[in-house]
Amino acid sequence: GYFDWVDAFIEKNPDYVELSDRKIIEWAVKSGMWKPKAAGHSNDKPDMKFGIPAMDDLSVSRLLKHIAPVTKRNFIVPELKANLSDSERKKALLRFAPPEFKKVACVVMGEPTAEYKARVHEVILSEKKRKAEGEKKKKGAEEERKRLIEAKQKKSEEARKANKRKRDGEAEEEAKEEEPEEKPAEEAKADEEVVVQLTEEEKALKCRKTPVPDITETILAKSYANFSLPTVAEGFDAVTFAWQSEAECATLMKDWIFAKKLTQRVEDLKIGDSFKEAWSTWQKQLAEWRKLASEWKDPNKRKALLAKRVEAKKKVAEEKGDEPPKEEKEIEIDLEELDVFAVEDINDLGNGEPLFANFAPEDWALLTLRFELHLLVHSFRHDLADPSRTAFHESHLTYYYNKYYKRAFNVKYFGVSKLQDIIDWIQDTVEIVPKNGTMEWQLSEDTPLHNFVKLTEDHRRDRQRRMDMGDETAELKFQRSAQSAGAPRQTPSNPLANAVKGGGR
Repeated sequence: GYFDWVDAFIEKNPDYVELSDRKIIEWAVKSGMWKPKAAGHSNDKPDMKFGIPAMDDLSVSRLLKHIAPVTKRNFIVPELKANLSDSERKKALLRFAPPEFKKVACVVMGEPTAEYKARVHEVILSEKKRKAEGEKKKKGAEEERKRLIEAKQKKSEEARKANKRKRDGEAEEEAKEEEPEEKPAEEAKADEEVVVQLTEEEKALKCRKTPVPDITETILAKSYANFSLPTVAEGFDAVTFAWQSEAECATLMKDWIFAKKLTQRVEDLKIGDSFKEAWSTWQKQLAEWRKLASEWKDPNKRKALLAKRVEAKKKVAEEKGDEPPKEEKEIEIDLEELDVFAVEDINDLGNGEPLFANFAPEDWALLTLRFELHLLVHSFRHDLADPSRTAFHESHLTYYYNKYYKRAFNVKYFGVSKLQDIIDWIQDTVEIVPKNGTMEWQLSEDTPLHNFVKLTEDHRRDRQRRMDMGDETAELKFQRSAQSAGAPRQTPSNPLANAVKGGGR
């Protein structure tokens, strides 16, 4: 509603001249310059593509900014984004030196006045009437076109019949006196005035939604964190508040920025070195675990692993000066009764078997996802370095996941339809805060990597117990391949590289 307020101000104060890009375009079009329609622009910074260099490169705009201050007129400068930034405001004020100009900042924020609301309703009603009249005119033109076609067809048919009678030698009928055509009912309807009314929903509107936004979402996302209210200290002679008081506007601005930080993604976020280092370390460790699990499942390689384990113990004993250990009998370990969180070495439970020996593809997928989301939420907080925004909204997970890991994230790869279904599996690592929908961590940033394996094994066992009791909902149904739906080519680091349907035994 910002530029609607500007239009209302100009109507009430015709001695003011608007200095803005949208006004330059309006002047150019009125002077006969043709401008093609373009998408992706805004009222604040409309597209200047006229095909004329001086217009397209904003030379005309810059020239007007230099000339305007010497003309000694009253100006209004409605630069929405610039007027919300203290640095941009200070630059603009330098162009209008005292004592020729009195510089006043007018803050339009909060609950609009009754006068403004009435004007908004008037504009909406006017647009509805114009649209209704256009539709009526279009409908009338279509009906008239059909009527002319029917008349032409009727005349052609009469001419055909007359030629037939002439060929047959029949006497021509005496020309009947043409009866005056009656005025079609459509023409009578066209003279009727179109009547439109506001709906209850439209009456409740405080600001109208315009076809072109006042500011684009991209520009807003990059600049809103630096928005502030103007002050006299910046160089203004006065700061007025059109709708609400200064204190109320300050509160509104603070709350709006805070709420925006929870829902607006950071387009210019830069990935830090700490993320790259942690991610590289994880990939190497994960590869080692998967290799060990694969070797343990192979009988021949398992023997080699156990022999290597014995040799390692002998070497340690020799280094300490102790007697070489005698050949050990195979230790029987009840994995179902084992407390996974009490395991000291996840690579060896005491008999050479790794804690992750029974991991199925879906378990490796969940293990990877656990760490990836853990690292993502902590890296976002670290890289953004904004105390007022330490987490991002769940709706932006796919954006940040792609930004950090360079591949797509889709809940359908995991056989579910909602992100919350996935979070329920790994709620010990991350959660979605019900209050505001942000992604929050559950583990500290320096959590040891082996803890993620323990959490995954604990979840696998719980899932298996539920399945043994007949709970079909415990069965995971991941896609075997995530090639569909625009997914990237699978790599060993992709959590769904080999994911299959299964219970995870």
